[in-house]
Amino acid sequence: MASKAPPMWDMDVTKMMSDFKVPGVDMDAVLQSQRRNIEALTAANQLAMEGVQAVARRQMEILRQTMEETASTVQGMMSAGTPEEGVVKQADLVKSAFEQALINMKEMAEMIAKSNYDAADVISKRISANLDEIKVAASKK
Repeated sequence: MASKAPPMWDMDVTKMMSDFKVPGVDMDAVLQSQRRNIEALTAANQLAMEGVQAVARRQMEILRQTMEETASTVQGMMSAGTPEEGVVKQADLVKSAFEQALINMKEMAEMIAKSNYDAADVISKRISANLDEIKVAASKK
């Protein structure tokens, strides 16, 4: 996922930092490294936001489905013949609703875990690359 660094890096900050000279430090390399850090954070943030949006959409779908099932259940309860049949029907409906709630909770937890993993993976890869960049820069000295 390619992302673009914030516009501030295309303005005076890059020029200002490249004009700042420190003996033995390649400021262009430092700037490029920091740009890649910001790009990685931006990408991770985008992935996290997409995950939040997907979870919210799924929660709305679950809510809609639950409301439809509740309306159907109420109609079914009204048509129960004897009180005993009503109790049996109610127990079956409660069991079914509980099982569906567990399935939904598991699904939501998996969606959240995947979103967290994807965002953390971007950061992890950038940290690893950053450490490699430091190692290469240190070996040049």
